[in-house]
Formats: sequence, C-alpha cells, structure tokens
Amino acid sequence: MLQPKEGRIDGAHYLRTTPDTSLWGWLPNATTAPVLTVSSGDTVTIDTLSHEGILEDQGRDPVGFLAGFGVPADRVLTDSRDLAASPVPHDFDADGPHVVTGPIRVEGAEPGDVLRVETLGLLLRAPYGFISNRHGFGALPGEFPETGPDSGPGSTPRDHNSVCAFTEVMEDGGRLFGSLPYGDGLAARFPLAPFLGLMGVARDTADPVHSVPPGSHGGNLDINELQVGSSLYLPVQVPGASFYAGDPHYAQGDGEVALTALEAPLRATVRLTVIPKAEAATLLGLLGEPFAETATHWLPVGLHEDLNEAMKQAVRAAVGFLSLTQGMPRSTALAYLSAAADFEISQVVDGVKGVHCMIRKSDFPAT
Repeated sequence: MLQPKEGRIDGAHYLRTTPDTSLWGWLPNATTAPVLTVSSGDTVTIDTLSHEGILEDQGRDPVGFLAGFGVPADRVLTDSRDLAASPVPHDFDADGPHVVTGPIRVEGAEPGDVLRVETLGLLLRAPYGFISNRHGFGALPGEFPETGPDSGPGSTPRDHNSVCAFTEVMEDGGRLFGSLPYGDGLAARFPLAPFLGLMGVARDTADPVHSVPPGSHGGNLDINELQVGSSLYLPVQVPGASFYAGDPHYAQGDGEVALTALEAPLRATVRLTVIPKAEAATLLGLLGEPFAETATHWLPVGLHEDLNEAMKQAVRAAVGFLSLTQGMPRSTALAYLSAAADFEISQVVDGVKGVHCMIRKSDFPAT
C-alpha cells in the first residue's frame, strides 16, 4: 500500500488528492482556482484515486465495500476513505465518476502554446482493483450486465444492474499481473501496464465541464499507450494551462468495452513543460487536438461521438502530422498509413469515442 506521504515521492512537488485539491465528476474550467503552481519543466508527484470503491452504488464507503472482497480496513487508502466521507458533492446520476486532482498552474503557459506532459513514473498504490460494467453502459449497453434487477424491498435497477469484478495483483518472475477469477479456482492472468486515463488542461469556459467525454482539452482520453516514458501534448486554452489528472488504470485493452478497465490508484510523477506556439508547430505540425508520443511511436488522435468520424479525424491528423513534420506529400502519407500504421480504438465507452494512430518512428530518417 502507498498511503499518502509514505514511500517514494520522486517529483519536486507533491500533490495529494483531498476534498480541497480535487473535483469529483467534473473537470477544472477557466474559473477554477489552482491548487498548486509550478514552473515550466518542473516535476510533480500526484497521488491519484480511483472512483471504484467509493461510488454511491458501492455505498460511498470503501472500507465496507472492500470488506466484501476480503480486504481489511488497514488495506484501504486513507485518502479514498476521507474523500468518500467528505461533504464533497457528487450526484451519481448526473456527474461523472472520476476523481480529478488539480488543477496545477504552469507558469508561462498561454493560449496557443502546448503543454507537454511526460509520464516519468507510475507506482501502484494498492494490490487490487476493479473492472466494472454497470447501468446499461459499455459497448453492449442493451446486453450487459446480464444480471436482472432485484425485486426486493427498497432495491432499484441501478443498485443491482452492475457487475464489479475484483482483481488482485500478483507477481511472477519479476512482472506484475492482474488475476481475474472466474469460478472453480480458475483465473485469467494478464500483464499490468499502468497509465493515467485522464490528463488534461482547462477549457476556456466558465460552464461546468463533465469528466466523461474527452476533447481538445484532453481529459478522459483512455489511451493505453500513455505509460511511463510517454508524452502527451495538450493545446493550452487558458493562462497557466490548469493541468489535472485522474482515472488511474493498472491495465486496459483497446476499446475498454465493459465500461472500465482495471481501475486502481496510482502515484504518478509527471514533468510539465510549456512549448511555445511557434516551436510546437515545427515539432508536432499542430494541432488543435491532443497528440501523444512514446519512445517508438507517434500517436495522432481522433475524437468524435461517431466512431467512423473519430477514425476519419485520426487519419486526417496522421496525414497532417507526416506532411508537416516529415515533409511527406499528403497522398504519400495516406499511402504510408494504409501500408504501415495501425489505427487502434482507444475507447468506445465515453460518449466521445477515441481512435489513435501508431506511427513507427523507425520508419523515418532520423533528424
């Protein structure tokens, strides 16, 4: 267990998730006061929280909920307990589920610039997590969950029309795996690949911004390539950028078809760097939408309520990127993408669907 303030804290700044440093179900907007201010290039360690275990359909009581899976009270994060017990408002039916930590003001960031978010470290905070399918959501909303509502006194369909699969973390040969039981002593085992599902900057609006749909601000992108060593580039929309993070995952398949992946808390260390507008245009071909990068790939992104349109946007973004940064004619770029790039479905469960393109850096001359 990585309780607040305990264990490794690698960043120059440290930000806990508390009722005063977080929003529940909503993202910061242009009017949200920062909870931390850093200089461009600074590193920040953020103790993020998963919403699984604290939601209203789970009793808003992580100790009681986890006890049902054999987890003792001393194996429950104290910041999770504190948030659930706090008066922080959360409407289960109207608000998003995510616990969003921030915002962090980055000095010097101005609209038109780009914020580079480098993920430097991701430490597991608990040896367990949950995979959920609930309330008629997911890729098969009319088919799953297959359990019907309880007709007992005081019950509602919402209370019972959900499935939470408790998943333990195990180590084998120096690697970490999730272990998902499915009866008679059997379990499916899959490797962990932690990442933050939600990273973004504030939109230039005073209106409330729901935490579920991603957009040009980033937010709930759920791109499983954003692991340690990756960078996410976000177009700055308000002075100071107002960066925030949440929705930690231990693992996620492309699509996230049930509704959630393996949701569990992470201690994330990120570096926040402002890239001036002119420089960003040269580096990234910019933009207007989030863009990601790993050691081996560039990841243009497409976002839209219609998955076909999200795919088209990802193709357009990839063509534009190759044309502007590699000097490749647009028709040649399209031919290359068709022959060599992979277009992967980030997620189909957040209202706005996501597609990201995987372009191998090794296919192009080093610059």
